[in-house]
Amino acid sequence: MRGRAALPWLITVLLAIIVLVVVTTWVLAGGIDRGEALKAGGLAAGSVIALYALWLNDRRRRVEELRQEIEQGRQNLETQRYALEQTRQELESRRAEHDRERVADERFARAVELLGNDTDQVRVGALHALAGLARSRPYYTQTVLDVVCSYLRRPFDHPRFAELRGEEPDWDTREEADRWLQVRLTAQRLIHDLLHPVSDPDAVAYDLDLHGATLEYLNLAERVIGNLRAREMNLYMNTNLRDVQVRGGAWLTSSRSWGRVYLNGAVFHDQSWFSKFRAKELVDFTGARFHGKTSFANTTFRDPVTFTDATFDHAVDFTDSCFGPLDLRVTGGLTARTFGMRVPLDQEVQLPAGWTVDTTRGGSFGLVRA
Repeated sequence: MRGRAALPWLITVLLAIIVLVVVTTWVLAGGIDRGEALKAGGLAAGSVIALYALWLNDRRRRVEELRQEIEQGRQNLETQRYALEQTRQELESRRAEHDRERVADERFARAVELLGNDTDQVRVGALHALAGLARSRPYYTQTVLDVVCSYLRRPFDHPRFAELRGEEPDWDTREEADRWLQVRLTAQRLIHDLLHPVSDPDAVAYDLDLHGATLEYLNLAERVIGNLRAREMNLYMNTNLRDVQVRGGAWLTSSRSWGRVYLNGAVFHDQSWFSKFRAKELVDFTGARFHGKTSFANTTFRDPVTFTDATFDHAVDFTDSCFGPLDLRVTGGLTARTFGMRVPLDQEVQLPAGWTVDTTRGGSFGLVRA
């Protein structure tokens, strides 16, 4: 290989020598002195060497261009191979995600099916399976909450509830009712756990539909809710909604409570409807904030109700409401419709400045005049 590479150079040198001899001889034959003849021959021989050098440089340039083309082609192949590998990995990832989605859908369907099982243990397991699915697949959370709320909306009663309502309880059914009550309490705890806390700056506001649900010891304290649909609920024992944030509408129309209701510090960003709400024990709205339209029309509160330091951004409707002991010393003043609003004359009532109680009609209740 080395001999072949040196051959053009040897040929060039021989050709330069021949040209040197020929030109020098030809110039000498013309009568020019030897020095000038050698100079002319040297220039001719140098031209041959220069031509070889130019050819060699051009060859090197073409070789370098070819090397660069080969290198570029190799890089393009590497890029294409990397792109193909990325495509393959993406397809594998999509296939794996599709398999996980299929498994999640099957888990969801199976858990929903088990909620109708005849044993309480299986139902509790189904509820935990749904909650686990919501935690591993956040986009399932609203669907899982809808299913759990739907379970709580199923008709249910307990002898203890009948006793609280002043009815004759059937204690013979207590053992079975206790078992199903534990399932429902588990469902309530899972709703609390799936809702985001108010301390989370990125909290997602999920909707709750508890229309007609029967609940005991409901606890949604310090949780973020979207829309709260809670018409005609039956609330037993203490209900804890302290510092809850309802970012959508709240509808508790015609709901009933046979226990204390704590709403202190609650924030209602949109309309909040408590029309026809009935409560037999304390209802605490201390420090609550009502940013939307609010109605307490046709409500009945037998035990103390306090709105101390609560704030209302809009006029409140107290039409035909009936209160027991009442503390309505809100912050920032209060504009309200009080037609038919009644308060007791023999119990402590604190009203906003300028509000009065009309006692001229007799009886144990007076009408509030705003």
